[in-house]
Amino acid sequence: MSLYMNIALMIVAVGLILAILFQVKGGGLGGIFGQSDTVYRTRRGVEKTLFQFTIVLAVLFIVLSIVTLILSR
Repeated sequence: MSLYMNIALMIVAVGLILAILFQVKGGGLGGIFGQSDTVYRTRRGVEKTLFQFTIVLAVLFIVLSIVTLILSR
């Protein structure tokens, strides 16, 4: 059982890393040359879905970590 939990934890961890890396980072190269990034903008469409998916993966990662810790005793 612990083996399956560890595999699931690794899959969720890789998915979480990829979801974080795919998120848009606002200003791009403009921030290097002094462009202000103070404009508030809302997430829409795919960006919003990816943001919510990242939150779900983070919660799932925490839950799986706690369950794996409990089962390893």
